[in-house]
Amino acid sequence: MDKTTTLLLLLFALLLTTSLSKDLCHKDDKNTLLKIKKAMNDPYTIISWDPKDDCCTWYAVECGNATINHRVTSLDISNDDVSAQIPPEVGDLPYLEYLIFHKLPNLTGEIPASITKLKYLRYLWLSWNSLTGPVPEFLSQLKNLEYINLSFNKLSGSIPGSLSLLPKLEFLELSRNKLTGSIPESFGSFKGVVYALYLSHNQLSGSIPKSLGNLDINQIDLSRNKLEGDASMLFGAKKTTQHIDLSRNMFQFNISKVKVAKTVNFLDLNHNGLTGSIPVQWTKLDLQTFNVSYNRLCGRIPQGGDLQRFDAYAYLHNKCLCDAPLQSCK
Repeated sequence: MDKTTTLLLLLFALLLTTSLSKDLCHKDDKNTLLKIKKAMNDPYTIISWDPKDDCCTWYAVECGNATINHRVTSLDISNDDVSAQIPPEVGDLPYLEYLIFHKLPNLTGEIPASITKLKYLRYLWLSWNSLTGPVPEFLSQLKNLEYINLSFNKLSGSIPGSLSLLPKLEFLELSRNKLTGSIPESFGSFKGVVYALYLSHNQLSGSIPKSLGNLDINQIDLSRNKLEGDASMLFGAKKTTQHIDLSRNMFQFNISKVKVAKTVNFLDLNHNGLTGSIPVQWTKLDLQTFNVSYNRLCGRIPQGGDLQRFDAYAYLHNKCLCDAPLQSCK
C-alpha cells in the first residue's frame, strides 16, 4: 500500500470518526427535550436550543458518558418568568438523575405522575414555583431519590407517610407550602439515613410522633406550624444534630432536664409554651443562633458559655427568667 492510499484511508477514518462523534445526544432524548421546550412555550433560558446542535451541548442539559450512550442525565430550567406547567414529557427522559425547575413563579399545576418513569432519578428540586395539588404519594416509587425539595410552592393536603419508604432519601424540604394534617408516624422509621427535614411555614397540627426521637437528624425545622405537645424527644446528648428550629408553634414541655447535643449551633424555640428553667448543660454549646423568648420559662439564666452572647431579645417575654442579659435575680 503506497503512501497516498494510506493517507486517504487515514483521512477517511478521521472524517468518519468526526461524523460519528458530531452529535452525541440520543435522538429520542433530543425529540423529548424539544417537546418539553414547546410545551413550556419556549422559555427564554432555553430558547437557544437548536435541533441542528448536539443536545448534550444545550444550556440546562447534561448527558452521561459513553457507558449509557450519552443519554440525558440532568435537566435544569431555572430563573424564568415562563407561564407553563411541568410537561409530562419529562418522564420520557429515562436516564434522568437530576430534575430541576427552580424559581419559575408562573409554573403552575400539579407534579405530573409521569415522573414515576424516571427510575434513576436522584435529585428532585421543584422549589420557588407556584405548583398546586398534593405532595404526590407516587414519589415513593422513585427508589433512587436522595434529595426532594418542593419548598416555596402552593402544595396542599397532608404529607404522605410513604416518603419514609425511600431507601436512599437524605434530604426532605417541604417548607413554605399549605400543607395540613400531622407529621406522619412513619417518619420515625425512615428506610434511609435522613440528614435534613424541613417542614416549616405550613399549617401542620397535632403532636409530633414520639418515634421521631429515634432519628439522629442533622437539621430539623418545624417552625411556624400549629404543632403541639411534647417535642423533647428530638433532643439528646448523644445525637449529632446541628440545627433545631421549633419556633412559633404550640409546643408545651419542660426543658429543665433536656440535654442538647454538643454539636447544636442553631437552637430556636421562641413563641411556644415551654416551661421549666434553662439547663446548665446548655452553657457548653457553641451557639451561633439562640432564642427562647415568648415562652413560660422561669429561674436564673445559667452564666457562662455562649448564653450571654445573645441580647435580651433572645429571652424576653417569659414567666420569670432573670440574670444576664436580663435583670438580676432578686
